[in-house]
Amino acid sequence: MRISIALLLAICPFVPTLPVGAHPHVFVDTTLHLKISAEGQFEGIEISWTYDDFYSLLLIADEGLDPEGDGRLSDAELARLDGFDMQWIDGFQGDTFATLNGSAVTLGAPQPLGTSVENGRITTRHFRSARGPADGLVIKAFDPTFYTAYSLVGPVTVEGPCNINLEPADLDAAYTLVEELLYAIPAAQAEAEYPEVGEAFADSVTLACAR
Repeated sequence: MRISIALLLAICPFVPTLPVGAHPHVFVDTTLHLKISAEGQFEGIEISWTYDDFYSLLLIADEGLDPEGDGRLSDAELARLDGFDMQWIDGFQGDTFATLNGSAVTLGAPQPLGTSVENGRITTRHFRSARGPADGLVIKAFDPTFYTAYSLVGPVTVEGPCNINLEPADLDAAYTLVEELLYAIPAAQAEAEYPEVGEAFADSVTLACAR
């Protein structure tokens, strides 16, 4: 689901060269809907990703869609685009992470729920199943490499007997961390060896469930 800088420049040669170490390159508005059973068991997350205008434009152009340039796609064009970001390579964890008491909670493979385009921006939806206790569960949306920036938009919703506590990321601390880590990397290697700081920019969603 990432696009290389070389491809970006090939598609849109008018784009200026990005400075070394410039991150992120893709911006995604994210919504989360958590599903909890009546017994307080975590059943999964419905996730939507809305890509930024420029990245959406690149994807649509790369597929040869929207020749009219009006930012709207026909059903046939949407069908061609559907699932483009669901072909995950081995090791990719979907940029959505769940933990309980500091231990990782396994999320299932993505189940696509559809693709839409509004005002030129692509939105995709998928569901990831899970099982286990929901109380105390912590969920974050982030790309560890910070190539892609995920921003939680709107309220995180929950279906079941739990409440949500949303703790925004400490952005000052996150940017300070980036500066400190990049300072230790030679400028010529900054892009290739960009530190994994994505989690520092992630809001934390914590579940508190009735017992």
